[in-house]
Amino acid sequence: MLNSWTIFGAVCISLFNLQTVNCLIDPISLAVGAGALAGAYTGFGFFKEQTYCRMTECCNDRSIPADITKLKGLLQKNLYGQHIVIQQLISALEAHFHRHSKSRKPLVMSFHGTPGTGKNYVADMIAESLYEKGVKSRFVHKYMGRLHFSLSQNVAEYNRFIRDDVVNGITDCARSLFIFDEVDKMPQGVFESLASLVDYNSLPNNLDGTKAIFIFISNTAGVQISDQLAKMLKSGELRENIKLSAFEQILEKASYNLDGGLKKASLIEQHVIDHYIPFLPLEKAHVHKCIETEYAKWDRRPQKNAIESLLQDVITFDRTHGLFATSGCKTIEKKVATEVWNNSNSISEG
Repeated sequence: MLNSWTIFGAVCISLFNLQTVNCLIDPISLAVGAGALAGAYTGFGFFKEQTYCRMTECCNDRSIPADITKLKGLLQKNLYGQHIVIQQLISALEAHFHRHSKSRKPLVMSFHGTPGTGKNYVADMIAESLYEKGVKSRFVHKYMGRLHFSLSQNVAEYNRFIRDDVVNGITDCARSLFIFDEVDKMPQGVFESLASLVDYNSLPNNLDGTKAIFIFISNTAGVQISDQLAKMLKSGELRENIKLSAFEQILEKASYNLDGGLKKASLIEQHVIDHYIPFLPLEKAHVHKCIETEYAKWDRRPQKNAIESLLQDVITFDRTHGLFATSGCKTIEKKVATEVWNNSNSISEG
């Protein structure tokens, strides 16, 4: 049993950080006291895990399960026409969370594609799979270009805001997720402060940000992706066999040269972005699957003619190639909900 001198010694160590204090404790009692204090801290950590962290969100494995298997299942079940996204994303996240990973920087990914191809959908699925509370987790930070960073004259202010928010977020939890949406709607230069933070973990106060994830979402290069895909399809290549390498340089070059938050950005110049991921434009067959999925959410199995009718109402094809749905699956959810509601009212009135 610890005597009162040992306990007092531990308190002296705790309160005065071994500064010259008139504690009058012999070296043996002092050493035992230090061990007792370390044990107390360990015990408090265990107590916190079993009490406080069971009632609220903590930066631990319970609140951040990082369930990549769940994510893979969600993507395979709900995402259509995006084999490159699934392959690249799962590999990148598995490597990032591997216990032997020795990366010196956070994982940084940039999503590109036309509207309705699933970019935001996938970002939300990532949050739902990595965090127990999903997109509502306090460790998930999401920013919208038109809402948060819309004015070019405020770039300096935006840089300070991003820097402070990222530092505070990683201070709160090293495994935080930062999602920047509508990057193409942001002014040039908005991410300059972020580049210095993310590039090889150069965070202040010895913070470790290597387990954080940054995702940039943009419509930038959507046209270039469509042109490249159409060219390859018309040359006889199968969509499912097309690889990431066919798009990476196109995306990097377009991001750097076209208007938006990444134009001439140090994030690109310093090669901070690890993965440029293309979301391919959707064809009629993919939109057909989106419609079936939305009907299934309402426990409905529509007739083939009902789906075809809806397809005619919602699909317009790109004028250049005549292959791709211009809005992808973006409007499908509301269209199907309206159809189901109208049919339900018709039945009840009949």
